[in-house]
Amino acid sequence: MSEVFTLRGPVKKERPAPTARTVTKRSLSGDSLGDVALDPNVFGIVPNVAVMHQVVTAQLAARRAGTQSTKTRKEVRGGGKKPFRQKGTGGARQGTVRAPHYPGGGIALGPKPRSYEQRTPKKMIRLALNSALSDRAAIERVALVESFAPWSEPRTKEAEMALGALGLDGKVLVVLGREDSVAQRAFRNLINVTTIDAGELNAYDVLNCDWILFSEATLPSAKESA
Repeated sequence: MSEVFTLRGPVKKERPAPTARTVTKRSLSGDSLGDVALDPNVFGIVPNVAVMHQVVTAQLAARRAGTQSTKTRKEVRGGGKKPFRQKGTGGARQGTVRAPHYPGGGIALGPKPRSYEQRTPKKMIRLALNSALSDRAAIERVALVESFAPWSEPRTKEAEMALGALGLDGKVLVVLGREDSVAQRAFRNLINVTTIDAGELNAYDVLNCDWILFSEATLPSAKESA
């Protein structure tokens, strides 16, 4: 009796369930205001390292100006006259002193202006950001304040004191809303602090910091990123 073999397609690997995580909400003076549950679909997934690498590489590539340029032999000024006669010199024939092998000549296969931009699907960008946020949440490097509203004037000293009260050291990424212009001006003079609008949050800036500081208004959720 002959055996019957069935062909099965590739088995899709199931992703592990998101992890529920919390963060302590504090005031700008460092007082605890209770725990807040983080969206598990944003802060609790298993980071996809390959997608993060591809998205960050594309993001850094898009920052390149791509304006470098070299002149080819036809673009170099001069060299229209034949340097010496064709025969009788004992050397190789030459048609112009602007050939690539001459000093001051054109550049062979040199760089020209180009765009380094790479197309990245929106789903990959979202997954990379959520992976980066989940990585920071897993090592407890996500901080949350109630609001930056108590600041009526932009004072760098108050911003520095707030970071000290919250226990944030190293490179800090502060995520601000459009109404947090006072806080943005207060933080901008601190060399270890980077401010970013909540709508511009990206994987590279999250991975490039030691701490990420949100307010209640800027804390991301899966519904907002959908």
